[in-house]
Amino acid sequence: MKKNNNAGYSAVGERVGGVETIRLADSAREMQVMVAPSIGNMAYTFTVSGKNILWFPFSGPDTLQAQPALCGIPFLAPWANRIDGDEYWINGRKYLLNAALGNLRRDAHQKPIHGLLNFSSAWSLVAMGADERSAYTTSRLEFSKHPELMAQFPFAHSITMTHRLEDGTLAVETSLENHAGEPMPVAVGFHPYFQLHDTPRDGWRVHLAARDHLPLDEYLIPTGAHDPVAFADPHPLRVRQLDDVFTGLIRDADGLARFWVQGKQEKITVEYGPKYGVAVVYAPEGKGFICFEPMAAVTNAFNLAHAGRCGELQIVPPDGEWRETFRIIPTGF
Repeated sequence: MKKNNNAGYSAVGERVGGVETIRLADSAREMQVMVAPSIGNMAYTFTVSGKNILWFPFSGPDTLQAQPALCGIPFLAPWANRIDGDEYWINGRKYLLNAALGNLRRDAHQKPIHGLLNFSSAWSLVAMGADERSAYTTSRLEFSKHPELMAQFPFAHSITMTHRLEDGTLAVETSLENHAGEPMPVAVGFHPYFQLHDTPRDGWRVHLAARDHLPLDEYLIPTGAHDPVAFADPHPLRVRQLDDVFTGLIRDADGLARFWVQGKQEKITVEYGPKYGVAVVYAPEGKGFICFEPMAAVTNAFNLAHAGRCGELQIVPPDGEWRETFRIIPTGF
C-alpha cells in the first residue's frame, strides 16, 4: 500500500477485491474518488458526503472486471461513439477493422462503438500524490506497444491521463502524443454516468449548453445536418429522454461550456474544455442515470470528415501533443 497525505488531501494505493486501485480523498469536503488503472484507468466512484454521484451498478471493481459494462467514467478511444461500418478513412486512406481480433465493441446495429480501451489493462501507473491543493493519480498507455491495438488503428501514440481531486471538483486531464510519421486525428471522448439521490429520475432538470443539435439516422449516426437546439432550458427529463449529439457549445467568459443536471438540491455540473467541442447527452427512459459526454469530435468523425460533412478534425502533427481537461462539480450533496 502506498500513501501520500497532505493536509486534507490524500492519495492511497490499495487492493480492492484483488484489483489495484487509487483512492483520492479530500477530507475537508468529504469527497473521495476511486480509480482502477487496470480497468481502463476508470474512475468508478466519486462520493460526496457518502453518496456516489457516478452510476456504478457493481459491488466493487472486481465484479466490473469480471463482467465489464459501461459505468463510472469510461474513456473512449481511439474513436468515441459509432463508426458507420468496419472501415474508416484518415488522411485520404481507407483502413479496415479486423473483427477476428476480438477487441471491437458493437452496438445493437452491429456498428463498431466506443473504441478499443474501455476496460483495457494496458495502463501503467506513473505517479500519485497529494499536496495542500489537490490529490491526483496519473497513468499512461503506450498504444504502439500493443499489436492488437495498432492493427485496428495504426497510429503510434501514447496516452497520459490524470485524475485530480481539487477545490471541490474532479478534473480529468488527457494528453495524446503522436509518435507516428503522419498527422493523427483526435476523436476521443468520455462517457461519464451520473446520478442524483434526492429526486427520482423523472424529476431531474437538465441544462444543455449548446446552440446546434445534430439530427441522427436510424443507426444513430449524424446525417451531416444541423438544427437549432429547441429544448427547454432547463429541460425536464420526464418530457423526453435524451440520446442526442450537440455542437456549437455555449461557452462562458472563461472558455468553458457547462452542462448540468439538478434535482431538489443536488446538482452535477460538467465543464467542457475548449477542445471538447461536441457533447453527447444520454438519459434513456427508465434508467437512473444521465451521461454528459465530452467529445473531441462528432460520432463517425473519421468518415464524416472524409466525406466533407462535419468540418475538420482536430489533428496532432508528428511528434506533437493534444491535451484537454473536463471537470465534474457536485453541489448540494
